[in-house]
Amino acid sequence: MVNLCLDDYEAVIFDLDGSLVDSMWMWEAIDQEYLTGFGITPPKTLQQDIGGRSFIETAQYFKERFGIKDSIEKIGDDWNKMAWDKYTNEVPLKDGAFSFIKACIAKGLKLGIASSNSTELIEQVLGSHNIKDMFGSIKSGTEVLKGKPAPDVYLEVSNELSVAPEKCLVFEDLVDGIKAGKSAGMTVIAVSDDYSRHSDDAKKDLSDYYIEDYNDIVLE
Repeated sequence: MVNLCLDDYEAVIFDLDGSLVDSMWMWEAIDQEYLTGFGITPPKTLQQDIGGRSFIETAQYFKERFGIKDSIEKIGDDWNKMAWDKYTNEVPLKDGAFSFIKACIAKGLKLGIASSNSTELIEQVLGSHNIKDMFGSIKSGTEVLKGKPAPDVYLEVSNELSVAPEKCLVFEDLVDGIKAGKSAGMTVIAVSDDYSRHSDDAKKDLSDYYIEDYNDIVLE
């Protein structure tokens, strides 16, 4: 359990996949389906190799590593099409996330999204849960060229929210994302996710707090 005083912060910034929504299982399936379509067997380390990269960086990685002849734009478009239905109908919020978001709003905190995903899919999944309008800033991997662990996406969100980094609380599920939040000068809570369970020790060491889900947060 984590005792948390929201009065210490002015903004809460969420990573999306694996942190706010339970979607990491889906991306592994899409990557496998996508590469199989080219007759390529995905390497077992693929998910670890691309963890934290922005949407554009991941597309570039696929193009270069696997010799995909399609343009970066087409690769991204294909992924968006494959993910659209799943984000609309199959991806839930993390346990306790909605109640925590409501508590933040009740305290007057500003909310933001700092994700490596595409803008289209971020807005689609937030819209499917009727929470898109709750976020004052949404930055994606298609808008910020340097992906995590670079702090850029978090600093972009805090700047748009007009909140100093030291007054921002971040929720992240991956090691590179935690490093990005800490490099931005923010307080970081690591979120458990089955996809990144292998790196739990590192996540706990790098972050300020660790939770299994948002029900672990006790508001003071």
